[in-house]
Amino acid sequence: MKQYLIIIVSAVLVNNYVLAKFLGICPFLGVSKKLDSAFGMSVAVTFVMALATAATWPIYTYLLVPNGLDYLQTIAFILIIAALVQFIEIVMKKYIPALHKALGIYLPLITTNCAVLGVTILNLDEGYNFLESMVNSIGSGLGFMLAMVIFSGVRSRVDAAAGSIPKAYQGIPITLTAAAICSVSFMGFSGIVDGLFK
Repeated sequence: MKQYLIIIVSAVLVNNYVLAKFLGICPFLGVSKKLDSAFGMSVAVTFVMALATAATWPIYTYLLVPNGLDYLQTIAFILIIAALVQFIEIVMKKYIPALHKALGIYLPLITTNCAVLGVTILNLDEGYNFLESMVNSIGSGLGFMLAMVIFSGVRSRVDAAAGSIPKAYQGIPITLTAAAICSVSFMGFSGIVDGLFK
């Protein structure tokens, strides 16, 4: 149980895929203007991460590695993730059309979201078993959600103060600066896992 707690705390705070590993920046910057769309995108990404891990780990372990095809992992994982995203998009369009419309172009972009691909590959690189991989992927999704929700609040504050920001610094420059400050704040969690679970 302690091992799973370490994995989930590490995935959410210490090794946050957006703010520490800089993966999944496109939806982080594109969908984080409104809290509801940021939350919806985060739920979709978390769901895809968990499903992708549940599908890719056994395929890699029991199909690719025994047949000497482990070098095809990236291509196989991208195809699996693309199929899962298409499935989620069809379900969302039918049952949650408002969220589907709010996410717009960013929902199909989950297919190419490097955070989703990154979690499936890094689960294998870390040597996690199936259960540890699932815990890590859900924790990574929760970390993605935390980063999106926090940055949504930061962006609303930045937008409210737009009049006091120099013209050359408005838009993307101030957004990237705010993202960098959020990222630096998460670096303070780097020693938390060792301190909490000794």
